[in-house]
Amino acid sequence: MAENKIFIFDTTLRDGEQVPGCKLNSKEKVDLALRLEALGVDIIEAGFPISSPGDFQSVNEICKVIKDAVVCGLTRAVHKDIEVAAEALKYAKRPRIHTGIGTSDLHIKAKFNATQDEILARAVQAVKWAKNFVDDVEFYAEDAGRTDNEYLARVIEAVIKAGATTVNIPDTTGYCLPHQYAEKIAYLANNVPNIDKAIISCHCHNDLGLATANSIAGIMNGARQIECTINGLGERAGNTSLEEVAMIIKQHKTMGFYTGINNKQLNPLSRIVADVMRMPVQPNKAIVGSNAFSHSSGIHQDGFLKNALTYEIINPLEVGADNSKIVLTARSGRSALAFRFQKLGFQFDRNDVDTLYEIFLNVADNKKEVNDEDLNAMGKQHTMVAYS
Repeated sequence: MAENKIFIFDTTLRDGEQVPGCKLNSKEKVDLALRLEALGVDIIEAGFPISSPGDFQSVNEICKVIKDAVVCGLTRAVHKDIEVAAEALKYAKRPRIHTGIGTSDLHIKAKFNATQDEILARAVQAVKWAKNFVDDVEFYAEDAGRTDNEYLARVIEAVIKAGATTVNIPDTTGYCLPHQYAEKIAYLANNVPNIDKAIISCHCHNDLGLATANSIAGIMNGARQIECTINGLGERAGNTSLEEVAMIIKQHKTMGFYTGINNKQLNPLSRIVADVMRMPVQPNKAIVGSNAFSHSSGIHQDGFLKNALTYEIINPLEVGADNSKIVLTARSGRSALAFRFQKLGFQFDRNDVDTLYEIFLNVADNKKEVNDEDLNAMGKQHTMVAYS
């Protein structure tokens, strides 16, 4: 069963914080780290220690309070980075250094003005340096999504031999289609001789809206770790959304996977992160958006009121959200109107509802949403006329 666990690596505090305007102070980072551990996250990427004194301090403070989760610090393939990360992680009960380098031809030539052999040597050296400080070393092959598979396999084999325990295959620019990312993970699983000595990790960006789909494609082809963020926050268009992958894995039990995530904390933590990072969640966001469990179409409302499963595959209480909402608009039908009147304490029969529905449509055509105040006024007026 353990081999079917998908490890959840949360990078809200590192990649998520790279969103403009989402900078966190040390106290906020520590608080969110504790909440992430309570959520059931396996690995918390606490920051990029060498990037600033504040980030170093945050990683250091997080290490002091986290009891069960792995605490991870990001570095470049630079000795000083790795040395500083090790110092920041010194209080961690389960420290991990996450080091790596770009492996695509574009990165090798444009960023490093190097050759494939030179980059491979630097990758191996970085892992060896990190291994001097911690047992748990994760290597990232930046822009793996656009890296030639044969060369990528050479790099991954070499870094595992050097001591990497997790190998991160990032689709850094969100370029891959799901079948392409799946093929890349499968290629590594089948062509790296020592791949059984490491966990393959998916780190997908959302530039084309495919981060979640690519991550799921990855685990279906051999990956056992997903790197993600609360609310899908992250560089540019964001990262894989933690709440999405957690619920996909839970809903699709036939895949045979599970996570340690406490689903009922997803919505509460989403709201906290949105507030602390000053980044509102779009209403139509899966799982945690304010409209995720709202119904406004008459056809949908009628089906939902007869059996919630007709239009909801997740009970909102299962993910810590409020009860489902019947939203009244000009597209709503009589059954939804009757339901809302009943919720307000009115006992109307079918004839009453037919009469009220014509009044309701006139109001709804002039408003985006008919609220309880409108319904109360309609209901009281109808009652006075009907029984006077």
